[in-house]
Amino acid sequence: MKIAIAGDVMLGRLVNDYMRQVTPDYFWGDALPLIVSADFSLINLECALTRSETPWTRTPKVFHFRADPAPAIAVLKAARIGMVNLANNHVLDFEVEGLQETLQTLKNAGIPYCGAGMSIVEAAAPAVAEVAGMRIAVIGATDNTPEWQATADTPGVNYVEISPDGAAQLAESVRAARPAADLLVVSLHWGPNMRQRPTDDFVQFARKMIDAGADVIHGHSAHVFQALEIYRKKAIMFDTGDFIDDYAVEPFLRNDQGFLFELAVAADGSVSNVVMHPTLIDNFQVNLARGTDRDEILDRMTALCAERGTHVERHGNRLIAFPRREPALQK
Repeated sequence: MKIAIAGDVMLGRLVNDYMRQVTPDYFWGDALPLIVSADFSLINLECALTRSETPWTRTPKVFHFRADPAPAIAVLKAARIGMVNLANNHVLDFEVEGLQETLQTLKNAGIPYCGAGMSIVEAAAPAVAEVAGMRIAVIGATDNTPEWQATADTPGVNYVEISPDGAAQLAESVRAARPAADLLVVSLHWGPNMRQRPTDDFVQFARKMIDAGADVIHGHSAHVFQALEIYRKKAIMFDTGDFIDDYAVEPFLRNDQGFLFELAVAADGSVSNVVMHPTLIDNFQVNLARGTDRDEILDRMTALCAERGTHVERHGNRLIAFPRREPALQK
């Protein structure tokens, strides 16, 4: 099975305005054929889908992202997005009303979501999609915005601390979801912005999720891509970076540069290989990177992966990672 995974997709602000001028497929550029050819695709949806214009003000917040529901759904449908993670620091940007409309909009469109809900039961539950006879389950969680933590009777996100206690909490959810899933993904919106490498606590946290039964770790939040690690024949994408947005570009870290990750997954959930297609965001559109940008992206990822003991090979305009030279297990 081929799984396409990308990082943050932010359809608000200028992107939302531009939806009135272009067709829904515009935003996916020439990456679109790769996404729609996959058996399943997963992104982090970095905005609320709501018509509400009442922003979150109960705690300090600088940025508020919202997209008009109907055109935003048309954009997601154009790429046949299979599932979205909502455990992030923008899904409640327009208060509980905005969250509720987001959830209902996705339900009406038939797009499964994970990581947020009207209670902790909904927010922590795995979203499940059945594809080609395989049950794909995704658990969404975030260490951002603890004030948005869902409870038994309040809406919010599946909040988890990056700590031994937080790892134990999320690992229990992984173990509970494992028996009903052929492929189990943990989607994590975690860590600070503009960090190129995961610190050791993030590495150990991700590995504990694999040890508990997860097959894939889908990290995002830093706005720049981080290394891929193949651990016990499972894929850890510490951060998948940005994919669609209107953000200002940091000239050194280049948050406009990223990847579309294509995972070949065997029937037992193990990863046969991961193909990494370099991408570039320009004028609210993601395209496959070319020329100097492409080479910079591929060289940077190759170096980052080498630091994590991941064997990657360049094949034309892309990188391929294989499950070799795995890091030693912790004693």
